Amino acid sequence: MRVWTLVKILAALGVMAVLAFTGMLAYHITVRPLGKAFEKIVPSPHAVTGEPTDADFVKMVDSAEMPDIDPGEKLYQKSVELIAIGDLAGAREKLNSIINVYPSSSCAGHARHIVGEMNLDEILSTAHPEGKQTHTIKRGDSYLALAAKYHTTLDCILYLNGMTGLKSLQPGEELIMMPLDYRVLIEPQRMAISLWDGGRFICEYPIKRVGSPNKLASQSVTIQSKSGQLDGRTIRSTPAPPKKPAPSAKPKPAEAAAPATPAPLPPKSLQLAKVPLRIAADSSDDTSSPGIFLAPEDFEELFLLTRTGNTVEIRNPAK
Repeated sequence: MRVWTLVKILAALGVMAVLAFTGMLAYHITVRPLGKAFEKIVPSPHAVTGEPTDADFVKMVDSAEMPDIDPGEKLYQKSVELIAIGDLAGAREKLNSIINVYPSSSCAGHARHIVGEMNLDEILSTAHPEGKQTHTIKRGDSYLALAAKYHTTLDCILYLNGMTGLKSLQPGEELIMMPLDYRVLIEPQRMAISLWDGGRFICEYPIKRVGSPNKLASQSVTIQSKSGQLDGRTIRSTPAPPKKPAPSAKPKPAEAAAPATPAPLPPKSLQLAKVPLRIAADSSDDTSSPGIFLAPEDFEELFLLTRTGNTVEIRNPAK
């Protein structure tokens, strides 16, 4: 009786072993290769067809070079969506993040252009009082004194107050004033000039042409003078102190007789201090003069938004 019972137990174990082996073989064929002995009995489909196994696929993904992701592109797409639904404040926040955090993004140029248009619409409009002040005229006020007090220019005073010329000031009259304390950034390598209010980007203008005999080194200078045209003559809108002539030098009557007028003049150029360089409008009849040249409409706008004494940073990293 004991022998028979042992035989039945061994038979049951054998059946169970066969069933387990059969199940594992079926798993090897249909689900996932188990390797070793099962691979010798029935080669896996991957081994027959040459297709990679799951482990091979994982190794391939780990070793593959993933494409570079432009972090600014996602922000730009989001800003476009916000503009489409009218959320300009949210869009500007996204675009400013691209400008300040991802300046090398492929979308940074588009971001600067859109933000610049938004900023200029507000800066040049009296409907947006931010950054502007209202001055009530008092007896004894003059345009030049007001321009000096508010760090602005006659051109800007006329533009913001819708005036075509300088009229007599009447006590009690109100004028809108806007300080022009912007920083000018010149980047010859990027062929761009931009305006900044501290660390806040304002707008950018593309440089059409750089005509300078020497490489522009990175440095900080100021706008020494602004000049305009009057009857074909170039006249400084903010005259510099006259230089004392040398004892043997003869004065030039034409130069000495040229009057310095405080009236706004059609823009001609911005002369920088410390460097023999000017910023002017590009002209087909002036292709040899040294300077940095913008499209005429861009230069007129830059001329309007700058004043004598503004800081100018030339940023030209060595290659």
